[in-house]
Amino acid sequence: MGEVTAMRRLTTIFALCAALGACATAPTVYGPARSTGAVGFSEFRIEPGRYRVTFRGGAGAPIDQVSDYALLRAAELTLADGYEWFRVTDRYVAQSGYDSGPRVSVGAGGGSGGYSSGVGVGVGTSFNLGGGPALTQTIEILMGRGQKPPSATGQVYDAADVQATIRSRI
Repeated sequence: MGEVTAMRRLTTIFALCAALGACATAPTVYGPARSTGAVGFSEFRIEPGRYRVTFRGGAGAPIDQVSDYALLRAAELTLADGYEWFRVTDRYVAQSGYDSGPRVSVGAGGGSGGYSSGVGVGVGTSFNLGGGPALTQTIEILMGRGQKPPSATGQVYDAADVQATIRSRI
């Protein structure tokens, strides 16, 4: 009966830790960042037709999602300013936080005192319940009208197509 009680206690503790970990991670939803360092997009107008667009994902958000959301915001700005296409002239990804995955450790010890001696072995594990690092994608874009210029690097996008494609997935 004691083993069943101990197992229930461990199961309850694990469930509570998992629930707390789920509360600690911010979901990545598309929208404006409410403050500096918050999840969402922000932009800075450098000059007419040129912006720096940033999207910060929540902890553990995949890089593809963060990159797509930065492109979506770039497409929205392009269309809102009366342009048809945009070229990504610079891009970089930043990571904040760290990803400490599961860990396993083993320890052993022994001792003696008087007429008896003992040896003990312990195994411990730890898990990161925070979801992983937060990624931020920043792109600088140059907007244009008319015929989309050829690009050997694939960095020129039709704003309406980008908006339709990415919006259909969120």
